[in-house]
Amino acid sequence: MSWLHLMSYFFGGALLANAVPHFVSGAMGRPFQTPFAKPPGQGLSSSTVNLLWGFFNLVVGYILVCRVGDFGLRNTSDVVALGLGIFLIGFFSARRFGRFNGGNAPERS
Repeated sequence: MSWLHLMSYFFGGALLANAVPHFVSGAMGRPFQTPFAKPPGQGLSSSTVNLLWGFFNLVVGYILVCRVGDFGLRNTSDVVALGLGIFLIGFFSARRFGRFNGGNAPERS
């Protein structure tokens, strides 16, 4: 197993996880932050831009996981690399976008 394959699975996991909020926001017709907004990553992009960005992330994530090397769900190192990519981009996104959407300091009832 090449370390380059593990890096591919890590970044593939990050892109697959990143595809979810963008694609879902776009499909629901809601704006969301993208790198194309003004200011980048802070302003809102249209639902169409989000749908396209989410789909692009999905395609590239698929290529990195399923077309590079021989990813195996029973291979622990492959799954750890993928899972770490998913977790870290999810954690980063929760912290980064939580400040825009109120997720970092939810109101207590």
